[in-house]
This record gives sequence, C-alpha cells and structure tokens, in this order.
Amino acid sequence: MSSSDTRIFQLAVAGAGLIGRRHIELLQANPRTRLCAVVDPMPASVALAASLGVPHFESLEALFAVQKPDGVILATPNHLHVPGALSCARHGVPAIIEKPVADSLEAGQQLADALGRSPVPMLVGHHRRHSSTLQLARRAIQSGQLGRVVTVMGSAQFYKPDSYFEQGAWRKEAGGGPILINLIHEMDNLRYLCGEVTSVHAVASNAVRQFAVEDTVVMTLQFGSGALGTFTLSDTVASPRSWEQTSGENTAYPRYPSEDCYFIAGTRGSLAVPTLRTWTYAEGGKEPGWWTPFVESTLALEAVDPLAAQLDHFCDLIAGKAAPIITVADALQSLRTVEAVRRSIATGHTVALQDVR
Repeated sequence: MSSSDTRIFQLAVAGAGLIGRRHIELLQANPRTRLCAVVDPMPASVALAASLGVPHFESLEALFAVQKPDGVILATPNHLHVPGALSCARHGVPAIIEKPVADSLEAGQQLADALGRSPVPMLVGHHRRHSSTLQLARRAIQSGQLGRVVTVMGSAQFYKPDSYFEQGAWRKEAGGGPILINLIHEMDNLRYLCGEVTSVHAVASNAVRQFAVEDTVVMTLQFGSGALGTFTLSDTVASPRSWEQTSGENTAYPRYPSEDCYFIAGTRGSLAVPTLRTWTYAEGGKEPGWWTPFVESTLALEAVDPLAAQLDHFCDLIAGKAAPIITVADALQSLRTVEAVRRSIATGHTVALQDVR
C-alpha cells in the first residue's frame, strides 16, 4: 500500500463456510480492508459474526437495507452466485464472485448480459490467476521465449480417500465427480496460459470405483492458436501431478516440489509448470535440432499468496485503479470449456466451443 493510499475498504462476506472463513481471515490480515458484516442464513453464522464483532444478516437484501459496503465477497453455494451478484449489481456494490461463476451456462450468461448494462465492477474468484507462478509462466509464453506454442500437456491426478465419498453421498452421483468439482480450475489455468480452447474431445471412465459418476477423464484440446493439448484428470490415482500437490499454494496438501502438472512446448523451447524449468535453444548458436543441446534454466520467482493478492486486486478494482483480471464473461468461457468436455463424453464426438450455448 502506497503512502497516498490510506483508504480502508469496508467489505462484507456472504457465506460463512470454509472458503468464507478463509476470506474473513484474509480481510483481517490486510491493512487495506475491514470486515463490516457476515451474511448467511445458517444459525451458526450468528455466533461467528458476534465473535468477530460485526453485524449479522440473513440475506444480502437485508444487508443492503441497512448499509452499503464498499464490496462483497460472495462465498456462497454455487447456485447462489448469480442471484448474489445480481443483487450486488442492483445496489451498485462491487463483488468477488467465488468460482465457478455460475452453476449453469444459462445462469452465467444471464449474469454476463446484466453486467453488460451495469458499470459495477465484478471479479470472479479464480484465485490462481493471481498466482505469481502462473503469471510468470504466462509472461514467458507471451514474450515468445518458447517460440510458437505447439503442444500442451496437463495433469490433475490425485486420490480422493474413501472418507471423502462417505461424508457426501452426492459425490457418488452425476455432477459429483472431478469434471464439475476440479476441472474448472484447470481449464481456466490453461486458457490463461495458452489462450482460448476452440474444441474438445473427451472420454471418461468409472471403472475403478464404479460409482454413477466419472473418476477418470482423458481429453484432447485444440487452441485458437493452432496448438494441440492433452489433459488427464483422475481422482482415483496415487499421483503427485496436480496443481495442489506441486505448487505449494495450499499448505493443506503435501507438496512434491520436483514435480510438474503442465508442460508447454514450442518451436524454440519448453516450459514446465509450476517448477518453471525451461529448455531453450541459445540465440545465435548452432542450428536448432535434436542434436543441439538446450540451455536449461529456471525462471526466478517471488512467491505470493494468490488469495491475498486477489484481495489487494479487488481493493484496486473498487478504487478504480485496475480492471478485473478475470471478468464474468471470461470465467463463463472456462465454464463453457468444461461443459464441452461433458458433452463430448455424452456424445462421443468432438465438441466445438462455439456450439456450446
């Protein structure tokens, strides 16, 4: 915070579950923000608000009838993201909308259309966009360091324990698998790094657990740049190759710092993420080719907490000093990519993103 930037932003948190409480912790730790209210209809949230010394409201409309905060963090269940964001927009209050931006494309498009007519800034909580690792990798790709990107390989492979399914029987049913729960983050990461996905072909299996929902998916991706990609998703394999287990950004997970979950290869070099190792041909050296040795290096990184960086970005957004790093329309495209994966599995055909409405 600069010496001239002394404003303290009054922010309300809607949704007092795990992610809502994490946002509250971040608000309390940031000198630019102050928690001004907790919004949640559940009885347990009343005691939480009292322990924090802030007012409690059962709904956003009840909050707005009493006060107009500088911003709201919507950490509510997925189906409430769009109604909450629309309420904030009607009252002229900026919001962070937790991901996914909506629980359906139709609802997300409704929100995008409404915000197209509204000047109220909205930020979608794909917090990995604030990761210094992803941002550095994106800059390396956009700088041309790799040449033209040709192939992309991605992995989100991990093992969800039996207790995970015992604690929530819905996770054994359609909609409770890794496509809707986990893949949205990965597709947003790849879009941020490599540009828009234009088509998808995917196959899925439930052969290991034999629940009524997928446990493994393999997909091929075509990007607007012409690059081709593959992505493997599974929640039933003993593997360290996922963002959570390689990036170290969530300390709840064990970390394997020598492993990567993305590998991006271009005509002049390759990049592994999140280790940020690179293999490139030397400028002005021997003719590039498979006999020519690479210059191997690791990009220098200053790590930050992406959730804390997201909160600072939101403050800048409220102050009119920044545009959202991810808008509702942008986040909707990540949701559309996941929907294309689902439709490809259901039909057995390649699905073009332009046909997903």
